[in-house]
Amino acid sequence: QVQLVESGGGLVQAGDSLRLSCAASGRTFSTYLMGWFRQVPGKEREFVAAIRWSAGSTWYAASVKGRFTIARDNAKNTVYLQMNSLKPEDTAVYYCAASQGGSVYYFGSYDRWGQGTPVTVSS
Repeated sequence: QVQLVESGGGLVQAGDSLRLSCAASGRTFSTYLMGWFRQVPGKEREFVAAIRWSAGSTWYAASVKGRFTIARDNAKNTVYLQMNSLKPEDTAVYYCAASQGGSVYYFGSYDRWGQGTPVTVSS
């Protein structure tokens, strides 16, 4: 089993930056894809970004492209989400997730999830 632990969330002002981390442990060799999703109360979990462990290929939601960057450190089994130029609409709980295959953008493709880390962006 893969275990995921996120960190790095917090309260920032619009225009600020934050870096989220997701440390993976356990049977990480079975993980094909790592993703970040976010969710606000009353709404569905939303795709933010994803990265393929081996090749480093990346995908982004249109709403964050150009502002967020996903990266991985294979030696540390850690995935990062660098968030720049944050906006109030980026406020959400951010979740790290692991997938063994399937659609990059669909939360149902991910079978392991972290506990989430809250990000609040004030205007």
